Parts: sequence; C-alpha cells; structure tokens
Amino acid sequence: MMQLPHDPVVAIVGATGAVGREMLAILEERAFPARSLRLFASPRSAGMRIPFRGGSVVVESLDSGAAIEGIHLALFSAGKGISKEWGPRFREAGTLVVDNSSAFRADPACPLVVPEVNPHALEAVRSPAIIANPNCSTIIALVAVTPLHRALGVERMVAATYQAASGAGAAAMAELESQARAFAAGTPLDTTIFGRQYLFNVFSHNSAVGDDGSNEEERKLLTETRRMWESDAVRVAATCVRVPTLRAHAEAIHLEFARATSEGEIRALLAAAPGVRVVDDRAANRFPEPLDAAGGDDVLVGRIRMDQSVPGARGAALFVCGDQIRKGAALNAIQIAERFLPASSPTRASAPATGAAHAALTAR
Repeated sequence: MMQLPHDPVVAIVGATGAVGREMLAILEERAFPARSLRLFASPRSAGMRIPFRGGSVVVESLDSGAAIEGIHLALFSAGKGISKEWGPRFREAGTLVVDNSSAFRADPACPLVVPEVNPHALEAVRSPAIIANPNCSTIIALVAVTPLHRALGVERMVAATYQAASGAGAAAMAELESQARAFAAGTPLDTTIFGRQYLFNVFSHNSAVGDDGSNEEERKLLTETRRMWESDAVRVAATCVRVPTLRAHAEAIHLEFARATSEGEIRALLAAAPGVRVVDDRAANRFPEPLDAAGGDDVLVGRIRMDQSVPGARGAALFVCGDQIRKGAALNAIQIAERFLPASSPTRASAPATGAAHAALTAR
C-alpha cells in the first residue's frame, strides 16, 4: 500500500460547493497534516478567498491551463463530468485521487471504499490511483449493516430511504429553505431544481428510472453493496425518495440473516461497531432523527427489533440516520485519505482497525 508524505500537498476540487466546504472544515477539525492546500473550482469562483486554519486560501480556476503538478492528494467533489476529465489528469501527474462522484464507482480498476466496511480494498494501491467514494445512501446503510453481515451473514436487505436535499447539492438545499420562506410569506414557491414543490412533500428520488422501474439510486444500493461485500449472492431491494430535510438521510432497513440471532446479539454488535451510535430509547420514544444526525460523524441506529415476517429468528429491522454531507460524502473521503498517511501520523493512528473484521467476513 502506498503512503502519502507526512505533510502532503492537498487539493480540493469543487471547493466552493457544499461537500467541498465540508471537506475543508473536516481537514481542519481532524488536524489533517497538510503542508499546503490548493482549492479548485469553476472559473467564476477563481480569486475567492476561503478561510482555513486562521488564514485563507485563494480559489484557483480548474481550466485547461491549471497547473496540477506537485499535489500528493486531491479530494474531488465537483460532479461526474469534472471527475471524468480531471481525475485521470491528476493521477497521471502523480496525485492520489479520492472521488466523490459516480464517475468511477463501477470501474474495477478504482477501489470503492468505506473504511468501516472494506479498508482491505486499499491495500492493493501501490501508486497514485483513483479511489471512489460510494453513493451516500449506500455508505450510511453499510456502516450500520456490515457489522451484522460479518457476524450473521446478510442474505437479503430491503431498504426504504428518505433522502435530504443536500444529496442534490447546495442549490437544492437553498431551494428548500426558500420554499419555506415563500410559504410563510404567501408568495409563489421556486421549483427550479426539482420542478415541483419540495416543502411538505415526498417524491421519488430525482434520478433516472430504468426500464425495470428502478431508479439509479436504488440500483446503486444493490451494485455497490455487492461490490464492497464481495458477494453477488446478497439480495438487495430499495425504494429511494426525497423528503424535505436539509442534510441527513434516513433509511428503514429490513434484514434476513443466514442464521438465527437475537435482539440482544444485534444490539451488542451495533454497540461495538465503529462509526455507529445506537439511539434506541423505547420508553421515551427517542430514535434516530435527521436533525440529530446532522453535523455529526456517526451513523445513528435505532428501532432495533426482530422482523417477525422472517421465520427462524433470522430477521431484524433497523432505522438509521446519517449526515449526507459528512459521512455520506466529505468525511468518508478524508477517512480514506487518512489510511494513506504514515502510521506514525496522529491522524492515521486514530483510524479504526478493521482488518480482523474483514478476515471474519471473507472467511464465511
């Protein structure tokens, strides 16, 4: 596995977007050891100054004349088209690229990684490469479900996702907020992004629907789960919708296991899982909520119960929430990058050790 320098030169591509700005904040929060930072965005944002570590960084234009040599790590969050064009250019210039778009998720040459799920996929990276962040709904689901899969063997997962505006970008978040103001003022609602009222509404995820009736978001949950779990046998069904929350996704997940289990065993597995926080207070009716997940790093898991529709005590149901901008995007990318820091780096040393868990998973 390749290593970054102790103090790499880091770039963020798409630095002025919601995820790019979150990446910047997380680099600062986690004291990522960057020697210097370069920020790239579209030409219209060039010259903007963005605060970082008590100073500021000037945004550069990502255009045909952009100088990208000497960058060790690039975090991309500028959309599929930019990633397709510029990701290979950065890699060829000697840069390790972690991409948050869908551009490389299906490319077998590009590892698809969630550090709590399949960090072993990074071990084969020996030289500058492109590593793909999975889809946000997949990340949030698998952080919660993978510990159960390792111990119990998930044979089937059925998920209904309730996805926030942030998944469609900063403009979608702004539109939802503007609709709330317009509704309160009794003025017409702006529907530019989704072509419909978002406030007080729920609708099918705004991705293309295929001939089989599934949208792209639903297909990603299947294909990405199979790829990261290294199994084509697991059955996955999903229904993905948009709900009028700002930045945290929620998912209702039903699981069917290979062997019998108990609620107590499931709770113990989740309580010990990295990146998971159990929120399950039946007496107070307190369970994961998007507002509680927003701004946090953990995936919240609650409504933990046996699924009585699955015979032989082999089924369970969960409700999970996770911040789409953080763990669903920016944080996951930076956690991947931390894996390439030298072992002596304080940031690298704090990463959870999951190699033994992978061994248990692949040995089944």
